[in-house]
Amino acid sequence: MRNYIYKIIIASIAIVLVFQFTIGKEISKINNKIDFFSTPEGRKDLINSLKKEIRKANERENYLDEEERLLIKNFLNKIRKELELNN
Repeated sequence: MRNYIYKIIIASIAIVLVFQFTIGKEISKINNKIDFFSTPEGRKDLINSLKKEIRKANERENYLDEEERLLIKNFLNKIRKELELNN
């Protein structure tokens, strides 16, 4: 009976260690990011990075390449045709 208890304790410790070194690390990273964005300075940092990206996008001459333009154009045309059929 004593050996069984020792095996259960060792297995439990092994499971906890494996969890902490695999899934536990990822969960803590996600929690740290959530905590950072829930603080006022984290939100300010997020807003500043968004502004920076918008400025960079405004400086570009073309937002889309040729393939993206065709895909969006075809998609919008398909939606237009479907909306015309329903009227």
